[in-house]
Amino acid sequence: MSLTVIRNADVLVTMDDARREIAGGAVAFRDGVIVAVGTTADLAHEVANAAEVIDAAGCVVTPGLVNTHHHMYQTLTRAVPGGASASLFGWLQTLYPIWARYRPDDVFNATRLGLAELALSGCTLSSDHLYLFPNGVTLDDTIAAAATIGIRFHPTRGSMSVGESAGGLPPDSLVEREPAILADTIRVIDRYHNPAEGAMVRVGVAPCSPFSVSQGLMRDAALLARDKGVMLHTHLAEDADDVAFSLARFGCRPGEYAESLGWTGPDVWHAHCVQLDAAEIALFARTKTGIAHCPCSNCRLGSGIAPVRRMVDAGVAVGLGVDGSASSDSGHLLNEARQAMLLQRVGGGAGAMTPREALYLATRGGAQVLGRTDCGALAVGKRADLVIWPMADIASAGAWDKVAALVLAPPLGARDVFVEGRAVVRDGDLVQTPRREIVQGAEASLAYLMGFA
Repeated sequence: MSLTVIRNADVLVTMDDARREIAGGAVAFRDGVIVAVGTTADLAHEVANAAEVIDAAGCVVTPGLVNTHHHMYQTLTRAVPGGASASLFGWLQTLYPIWARYRPDDVFNATRLGLAELALSGCTLSSDHLYLFPNGVTLDDTIAAAATIGIRFHPTRGSMSVGESAGGLPPDSLVEREPAILADTIRVIDRYHNPAEGAMVRVGVAPCSPFSVSQGLMRDAALLARDKGVMLHTHLAEDADDVAFSLARFGCRPGEYAESLGWTGPDVWHAHCVQLDAAEIALFARTKTGIAHCPCSNCRLGSGIAPVRRMVDAGVAVGLGVDGSASSDSGHLLNEARQAMLLQRVGGGAGAMTPREALYLATRGGAQVLGRTDCGALAVGKRADLVIWPMADIASAGAWDKVAALVLAPPLGARDVFVEGRAVVRDGDLVQTPRREIVQGAEASLAYLMGFA
C-alpha cells in the first residue's frame, strides 16, 4: 500500500502513553501501519513523498473509537412498544418472542445496519454478542455483514442453555443444548479467529448471563476459550434484579460467582457491572478483568450508575459500549462518552470525570479491554485506525477547546474514517456499501418481523 499522510489537523489526539495532543498535527501510514506522527512541519518529507495527502484543517484527528459491547441483531428492534418502560428482565421478556422469529438474512441486515451506524460515527473496532440462534442463524451471518462495512470485528459466540422450565429467564424455544453450543463455538473459532496483529476478525466465547446459562457451561466455556487462546465475555451485575438472582441462585454476589468459575483475568471482559461493590472492583483490578460500560443503556433500563470513577481509580480496564439498539436505541460512541462523563458527574460532582478521560475510555481504554495492544493510539507501529472529525459544522462550531468538544458538543458524525489504512468513510458517507442498500435490507427484515405483530 502506498504512503498516505493526513496533515494540518487543528489537533491530533494521539492517546499515546503521554496522551500528547499535537497542534497542526499530521500522521502518515502505509500498509495499514502508522509510520510517522508529529506536526505537519515535522512530516514535510512524508508529505512530499506521499501518494495521497489529506487535508484536515478545521478538524480534530483521533484514534478510531472502540465499541466493547453490542448486540447487533437488536438493531431491528429499536423502540419496541411494551419494552420502552420496562427494567431489564421485563424488557427481555417483551423482546424474546420477536427475536425468536429472526432468520439468517435478518441477522445479516441488522448487523450491517448496526455496523454502518458505528462506522459513520467514528468507530473502527466493535465487538458483538450474539447469543440466540433461531431458524438457522449462525455467527457467520454477522461476520459476513462486517466484511461489507470494513471495520474491525470482534464477534462473540454467545449462548443460552437454561430456559424458563429450568428456572432461567429465556423461553425454552431459544435455548440450545450445551454440547451443541461448545461444538459450534469451536467451529467458528477455528474458521474465523485471527490472533495476529492487525487482525480484522477475532472471535470470543460469550455465554449470555448467569440467569440464562448453567454453571457447567460457564466453566466449560472458560476452559475452551483458554485452550483456544481467545477472550471471554458475558453480562454481569447489570442491575439490582441481576444481583438478587445471583444471591438467591448461587449464594454469592456476581463477582464472586465469576471468580469461582474462572471468569476473571486479562482475557475476560464483563458487560455493564453497574452494581459492583468495593470488593468486586478490587477483584477486577487485581485480576486485570475488563469492563464494558454502557451508560445510555443503563439509563434507558433504569439499571443505575456504574461506579466507573472508582473502577478507573482502582486500575480496572474500562471501555465503552453502545449495547444493543433495543436497549440504547442508538449506536454513537461519542454520545456514550458524553453520557459516561455526565453520569459520573451526577454521582460524584463536577470533577468526577473530564471530557478527555471519557474520550480515552472510548479509544485506548476500549482497545485495552478487547486485548488490542495494536490499536487505540496514534503512534508509530500502531495500526492505522483513525478518524477525522469536522469541528466547524453546526453541532460543534463555537468550541474553544476542540478536544473537549468531541465529548461536550460532539459532531453528528465523522468526516473520514480509516481502518487498517483503508477508507471506510469519506466525506461523511460509507465507502464499501451504499446507505440505500443497507437501509433497504433493514426495512425488508423489519417488515417481516412486524408482520407477526
